[in-house]
Amino acid sequence: MENQKITVHIVDDDSSTRKYLKELVSTINFSTKVYDSAHTFLDSYKDDGIGCLLLDLRMPDLSGLDLQSKLISNKIDLPVIMVTGYGDVPTAVKAMKAGVFDFIEKPFRAKVMIERIQHAVELHKKTRETKQADIDIIKLIETLTNREKEVMDLVVQGYPNKDMAAELDISVKTIEVHRANVMNKMQASSIVELVRMSMQVNKTEDKP
Repeated sequence: MENQKITVHIVDDDSSTRKYLKELVSTINFSTKVYDSAHTFLDSYKDDGIGCLLLDLRMPDLSGLDLQSKLISNKIDLPVIMVTGYGDVPTAVKAMKAGVFDFIEKPFRAKVMIERIQHAVELHKKTRETKQADIDIIKLIETLTNREKEVMDLVVQGYPNKDMAAELDISVKTIEVHRANVMNKMQASSIVELVRMSMQVNKTEDKP
């Protein structure tokens, strides 16, 4: 988290809870933004980088579960820590199955909450880094010609040059030229790295 702005978003309809959480987060030098309702959050949220969302489960009008659903539909990737009362635990477990990162019961210890926040932020940082890596790989793939893309597909499947030439009905020498171009344009230092890059992008594209 070094030299990177971290923002913890706090959504709770209770002003004293918002104040307490804001002061707690300030002790680890993270920025905070507070919202008195789920609607307020949805109306004003702007993606300002790495962070997480502390979300009260029980709120009037739009509950924490309702907001969680809207985060998914709006493709907001903030890890959510759901804050619940004792009787809400079964509901919170359902929320985790729906994508909530973690939940914490009231009353909670400050140390525990801080640890959960730090874990959520670290997850978000890694998620964003992975997404950026995927974007970078896709941009490199877009520099390839259609023929080079065909050669790349066969390379990562383990085809030797002779079989690729037969598959694409071109000479082995031409395959060698295309293969060299692929490695150069993809900035891959080895076939293993090229395979890893291809697998990473394909895995991302397979996600719903």
